[in-house]
Amino acid sequence: MALMLLPIHHVEKVWGRDALPAPFVAPEGKRIGEIWFDPPPQMSQLLVKYLFTSEKLSVQCHPNSDQAEASGKGRRGKEECWLVVSAEPGAVLGIGFDRALDAETMRAAARDGSIEQLLTWHEVTVGDLFYIPANTVHAIGAGCSIIEIQQNSDITYRLYDYGRDRELHLDEGMAIADGSPYDLEANHRSVPPSGSATLVDGPHFRLDWVDGIPDEGLHYSYAAPLLVLPLAGEIVIGAEEVVKPGECALAPDLASVIFAPQGKALVTAPVG
Repeated sequence: MALMLLPIHHVEKVWGRDALPAPFVAPEGKRIGEIWFDPPPQMSQLLVKYLFTSEKLSVQCHPNSDQAEASGKGRRGKEECWLVVSAEPGAVLGIGFDRALDAETMRAAARDGSIEQLLTWHEVTVGDLFYIPANTVHAIGAGCSIIEIQQNSDITYRLYDYGRDRELHLDEGMAIADGSPYDLEANHRSVPPSGSATLVDGPHFRLDWVDGIPDEGLHYSYAAPLLVLPLAGEIVIGAEEVVKPGECALAPDLASVIFAPQGKALVTAPVG
């Protein structure tokens, strides 16, 4: 398998930015909220992207695979994780609720806007990783730069959008939304100050933080095709193809990837 740099796709959003952190550059006159790395056929289950926020994203939720199939939208739900790569002071992520809510309470709160105050807002710092199971009600606050790894699905049920003129999906959303508090202990971790770490281990994908040269044991976990995302320092795939920060590449296996001794990178692959 030859190296494949994934094509970059800029996505305009009302909450995006016209000035992006290096190495990215927003096209003139565009507010870019997301940068997608279009997945190759070998990685069609996964989507890797950066998110850049200047305003809050809508309050929303996503179905699991059974719910997506039952709604006639294909057999792929949407679970995702967020790795915070930069955050302005006071930046927050809204995930789950301060107390358990039933569907009718959530619906009423979505209609009158109070759902924003009922969410639990987690102040974030660089290196925070949050896994977002399907059905979790969530919103990303302003001032965040995030890498998102997700099941490659675009099924989003928007519950509240701060008065913006965009479609809401209350009936679909209330049918699947989980009104519970977020299980922070199970779904949050932080990138270690030094050394590599497994950040997500299923059920739909694995994600590892690689600090310097990965341990040999990690090669067994990535013995098949994977995506490599350098964050600091260049990496080399197949002894000749260079991948830089701001890029994402397909590699045949981890053993074919040469990591910078002082570099940092993410590696990810679907599970199952």
